[in-house]
Amino acid sequence: MTGFIRHIPGIKDRPREPASGCKGIGVIGLHEGRTLLVGLERIASARAVAGCDLSDEKLAASRAERPELFYTTDYDQLLARADVEIVAIYTPDASHGEHIVRAFEAGKDVICTKPLVNSVVDAKRVLAAARRTKRRLLVGQSTRFFEPFRRQRAAFERGEFGALELVDAHYIHRMDWYYAKSPWAARDTDWVFLGLSHPVDLVRWYCGEIEEVHAFGSRSALGREHGLAGFDVYVVNLRTSDGRIARAMGHYGCEELPAARNAIELVLYGSRGTSLAQYHDMRYVHTADDGTQVIEDPLYALRHWYFNSEVHGMHYGEFANYADHFARGLLDGTPCSPELEEGLETFCVMEAVRRSAHERRPIAVRTVRNEVFA
Repeated sequence: MTGFIRHIPGIKDRPREPASGCKGIGVIGLHEGRTLLVGLERIASARAVAGCDLSDEKLAASRAERPELFYTTDYDQLLARADVEIVAIYTPDASHGEHIVRAFEAGKDVICTKPLVNSVVDAKRVLAAARRTKRRLLVGQSTRFFEPFRRQRAAFERGEFGALELVDAHYIHRMDWYYAKSPWAARDTDWVFLGLSHPVDLVRWYCGEIEEVHAFGSRSALGREHGLAGFDVYVVNLRTSDGRIARAMGHYGCEELPAARNAIELVLYGSRGTSLAQYHDMRYVHTADDGTQVIEDPLYALRHWYFNSEVHGMHYGEFANYADHFARGLLDGTPCSPELEEGLETFCVMEAVRRSAHERRPIAVRTVRNEVFA
């Protein structure tokens, strides 16, 4: 059957003043973190309190948008504030472990952008600190909180696709701009923890425990130009403990073809139906019970929430959505996802992918899991 477009009405703005309870958030790392400071204006469960960065330029940019907040270059000053109940961390990846542990020890709960950590040492350190302090953490896996992926997840949980038989996720994006702003990305980490963290997390979200990965990696011309230490092109096959299979793919030096492939896509193949969620576009495509293809495209209606009324802007709605999810979980004493241990499970899969690509052999994820959770 031919497809049809289902037009989706917009959502009304949420009240900015909470009826009861509101968590104060302080942000460290004001490049992406500045987006959260602005995005928090959308929700009632949390409010922006403070910002921290070593860069005077980034502090000035944030102060221009949110002049009423407290700003500092000293992380200890941010942690000392009683009105900062949640610390949101957007610093370079290798700093996450230290910044998380210091926040936990100061009595703060934490939102940490992906990747949670990029080394086994930091994974063990963060887990030990969480168990010692009893603080909670949410991993800012922003793709989960983008509109098409939220709709896809809700449909999956309603059982609309039946049993999952194959999961296929990718993130492809040219990253020369990223090297310009974050030169550490070429020397201090691997793209499995950067861009590939999106599709790997999406696969784990649906498949659960991953038993084995077999990854292939290479360096693009752009990666070689920037002296990349790891790989920036990946194809990964994953197998679950119950025998289901999935694929994650990434390319971070490519010439993009946005009319044909979105930067991030997730396809779920189920026994009763198939669905596709896309980013940067806001399309959610799925099969109806009669086999009809349904296209839901709420970009026009929801651009003010997700993109600050810009077309394909910067993460505002996703960040607001996951901050709201976490703050409400803290206020209500309810679970959130992905919290710390789930985030560490995803790290174990990513580290297994890295090892597999470099060692050119399949890796059992339990080998990494045993190192982290021992």
